[in-house]
Amino acid sequence: MRVSELGEFGLIARLQSRIAQEPAPPASSPFPSTDGHRELILGIGDDCAVWRRGSDIHLATTDTMVQGVHFSLETTPWLDLGWKALAVNLSDIAAMAGIPDYALVTLGLPGEVDVDGIDSLYEGVLDCARSYHTFLAGGDIVSSPVWFVSVSLTGHPSAPVPYPNNVLLRSAARAGEVIAVTGQLGSSAAGLRLLQEGGHPEQHSLARAIQTHRRPVPRLDTGRLALEAGVRCGMDVSDGLVGDLSKICAASGAGAEVHLPDLPVDPAVREAFPGAWPGFALSGGEDYELLMTAPAEVIDAVRERSDLPLTVIGRVVPGEGVTVTDERGRQVSLTATGWDHLAAHLH
Repeated sequence: MRVSELGEFGLIARLQSRIAQEPAPPASSPFPSTDGHRELILGIGDDCAVWRRGSDIHLATTDTMVQGVHFSLETTPWLDLGWKALAVNLSDIAAMAGIPDYALVTLGLPGEVDVDGIDSLYEGVLDCARSYHTFLAGGDIVSSPVWFVSVSLTGHPSAPVPYPNNVLLRSAARAGEVIAVTGQLGSSAAGLRLLQEGGHPEQHSLARAIQTHRRPVPRLDTGRLALEAGVRCGMDVSDGLVGDLSKICAASGAGAEVHLPDLPVDPAVREAFPGAWPGFALSGGEDYELLMTAPAEVIDAVRERSDLPLTVIGRVVPGEGVTVTDERGRQVSLTATGWDHLAAHLH
């Protein structure tokens, strides 16, 4: 079987199963993992890995962007690429309601890459780092036949309470809770479509969608507000709403119902893409908004405290998987559920 047949998430599950079979280090190990000195709390399967070292809890995530797969320099300038490379990792920290600490940046460079481009890339990375109080601690540069940038990021919980109440988890959704999402959905996919069609960002009426695609905003403040208000389940929308909500359902042993007319989509996107906007919102990906579930009154409390719009789009139900209904309550057929890195091309 080829990895393209198994798919990204099938491969992740396969590796997760393999890693889970590894025994813990013996008690005689100079680096024990079970005595409280160094303990992995949460491994593969959430937005960040979580571990304990002494009395401290640490978060870590990593993400890689490859030219021709995740970006094209024809549609994404070096400066914006640098911002985005760090921002998508910050979004993972936001999805756990954490605070970012240190970033490591690895570049894979063909010999013909222009040095001025790398300067602009790092200007974008540093701009994003300054905006969200993150420090660049190092990294690596390697020769590569394909240009890529990979960022690893550490962080820590924002709440001084014991795990698991100091992070948002994919596995904490419960039947009867409502499903809510920050900001708007589908704008990044719409912005990419415009760029691929040759749109000029500074002249286009959908400039905001293009900006959303190029410079996503990690929802760090809202993640922390949600945790403080009592939300326990959350993640970011990176691979598409349906695909990411399906991950919550699988981790929590529950199902989800989403009402298509309730999705928060920019009116300009709806007008420009009357037939495509549902697909953009449901499976376009790269929105980097926060997706959360909680009792309705908890979501109301988050909405009252946040400057960012928070929209209820459905509810958690018994069962499994995600169902989408239209304005008449009819089930919407889903031709695509989200982004799969091993079964797709340029995103």
